[in-house]
Amino acid sequence: MTSDTHKKWPIHKTREEWLEKLSPEQYYVTREAGTEMPFKGPYLDDKSECTFHCVCCGTPLFSSQSKFDSGTGWPSFFQPVNSQNIAENTDTSHGMTRTEVLCSQCGAHLGHVFPDGPKPTGLRYCINGTALDKKTSSQNDE
Repeated sequence: MTSDTHKKWPIHKTREEWLEKLSPEQYYVTREAGTEMPFKGPYLDDKSECTFHCVCCGTPLFSSQSKFDSGTGWPSFFQPVNSQNIAENTDTSHGMTRTEVLCSQCGAHLGHVFPDGPKPTGLRYCINGTALDKKTSSQNDE
């Protein structure tokens, strides 16, 4: 089941339109709820000041100011830029129950959120770097 089937999203494209826009790995992760290999995706060790946007639709999702090294192999954040830009869904795949994190605008699968993060939120948004597009503050102003 892809994240597109959970509900009707404000931004909707056909499978073919997403395939034209995204790389095969980006499509697999964001549209088919896949997972990139740990320690292999982009932005894991990125420490630059930036905002991470949805690779599918450009919605701002996470700030580098909330990024931390969780040691899990995926970029981790303790809070989104705006909670309205994130949607959550119960994920019961792989024999476990987790909270899936999606872009609230296009339904892109981003990763999962866990209650074992640092203060101030205690949350760990474990996000596929492949689902993100990094923009510096000068790019955000464009």
